[in-house]
Amino acid sequence: MRVLFVGGTGVISSAAARAVLARGDELTVLTRGTSRRPVAGGARALRADFGDEDAVRAALGGARFDVVVDFIGYDTAHVERAVRLFRDRTDSYVYLSTGSVYARPAPRQPVDESSARRAGSFDYPRLKLECELAVEAAYRDGFPATIVRAAHVYDETVVPLLAGWTAIDRWRRGLPVVVHGDGTSLWNLLHARDFARALAGLLGDDRLLGESVHITSGTPLSWDAIHTTLARAAGVEPLLVHRSSEDIGREIDWMGPVLTEDFRHSLVYDNSKLHRLLPGLPPETGFRRGAAEILAWYDADPARQKVSADLDAAFDRLAARPG
Repeated sequence: MRVLFVGGTGVISSAAARAVLARGDELTVLTRGTSRRPVAGGARALRADFGDEDAVRAALGGARFDVVVDFIGYDTAHVERAVRLFRDRTDSYVYLSTGSVYARPAPRQPVDESSARRAGSFDYPRLKLECELAVEAAYRDGFPATIVRAAHVYDETVVPLLAGWTAIDRWRRGLPVVVHGDGTSLWNLLHARDFARALAGLLGDDRLLGESVHITSGTPLSWDAIHTTLARAAGVEPLLVHRSSEDIGREIDWMGPVLTEDFRHSLVYDNSKLHRLLPGLPPETGFRRGAAEILAWYDADPARQKVSADLDAAFDRLAARPG
């Protein structure tokens, strides 16, 4: 197939590019050209800011694509621009959204693609949900669209904690890391290569036009288990201190909306739709292996190990408070 990626140098899109190229598809990647990650070898690279519609048209020329995958849409103006640009250029437009659009707390578990969607004041899911509604409206108007939802996809370059490398650094210095709630709420982590294999398998499948599907892990983990696995991959036993999401938000204001509206709520996904569409998917990468890859990548170059002094101090203050 002839495939176009809008965006192609992020955690998800880089892995997806490799998966699409491995299938033998012809891949074009449209980016601004400002990412530190290179465009995957073997892909055709185009440069244009997607906010500049004329520049995108010029970059694309007369090209037509079997599938367009949009990794960067974050507002309805972007979706409306994509519809104008690709209505006559593709048979399939795939919008990458997020599982965070599902209502929290979920009215029923596990969550499937028909589950209620609702976004609060946290900007990320709110804006993504607005984009989904715009994509659905475009489909009703004849645009060949599909929505694919991801849920906390990581690779070796990402410590999948809000504290990032600061948590690893604290453990290695014998200091505790703060975990929201009691650490037992369930979360979903999926390695980028697993997401990419599934996404590549779905591209060009006409059964998905007008549909949505999430690509998520079938093995939810508690937040304590996520922290513990990372600490042990770092060669230490974890020191954990539990504080409420509200207390953490009062101390670290940017964490407040993420924790209270998203991370505190358990969410278990029903992946039966994905497996009906792709019955031969290989097993997922277990998080123990994923954590080992993360630590190996960061330890290979100490320059990658960025510690936030502000976050470090905030964890000290939170840990010193009575539980």
